Amino acid sequence: MTSPVVELEDERIAAHGLRLFLKRDDLVHPDLPGNKWRKLKHNVAAARAHGTVLTFGGAYSNHVRATAVAGRLFGFATIGIIRGEEHLPLNGTLAEAARMGMRLGYLDRPAYRRKHEPDVLAALRERWGGFLLLPEGGSNAAAVRGCAELGAELGGFDVACCPCGTGGTLAGLAAGLAPHQRAIGFAVLRGGFLDAEVERLQRETYGGRRGTWRVEHGFHFGGYARRTGGLDAFADDFAGRHGLVLDRVYVAKMMSGIFSLAGRGAFPPGGRIVAVVTG
Repeated sequence: MTSPVVELEDERIAAHGLRLFLKRDDLVHPDLPGNKWRKLKHNVAAARAHGTVLTFGGAYSNHVRATAVAGRLFGFATIGIIRGEEHLPLNGTLAEAARMGMRLGYLDRPAYRRKHEPDVLAALRERWGGFLLLPEGGSNAAAVRGCAELGAELGGFDVACCPCGTGGTLAGLAAGLAPHQRAIGFAVLRGGFLDAEVERLQRETYGGRRGTWRVEHGFHFGGYARRTGGLDAFADDFAGRHGLVLDRVYVAKMMSGIFSLAGRGAFPPGGRIVAVVTG
């Protein structure tokens, strides 16, 4: 399945001789919107064959919720290991995951930082039994292949933009573009590690770097799930102009970045830019 592309009419973009389009990947699947479906699509067969998937995320992780929904839809058990301590009642994200049948566990923050180390995984297997491990954010080689299909749907554009949290969407998007196209991933968290992570995912999937891409680190607005008055003002203004409420963890940061870069002359006049609305 594919998602629609619509042009965004905005004089702030047109003033620089640019055209901006939205790839409405938030509409690609009724229950698993955007990059969540792209990342899970090619993981489903292995998940069903194994029977149980364990994954990681924060208390408000859309990936955790989406994995739980996929388990219900496609017939495999799910375990979500959540960063930090349990808080009851569960928030809406974790309550939905639990309603979908996901079993929830918790790791304190020091242990969570070591979640892929052998002793931590051994302890998880002792407690939960056998499972197929799905990384935090769902970014693995199968996810990259799913996101490459997104890139292949974007012919006719000069630049493709996406939010960047764990690197999987950008790694696949860039790999799926044509040679004359380039991709920009807008980091939504601090740390500057995403360039190396995108390269690692492309090596794992394809054996080396694919496509022309870069990570833009200037629009994280303080870090993951953090926001500022400036970001809120941009998102409120965008909703008022275009009738689209932007997710402020990911999509609003990307859109703010695109408008800022356009204002700085970072895109050549006449360019066609497409922004992926991931959810």
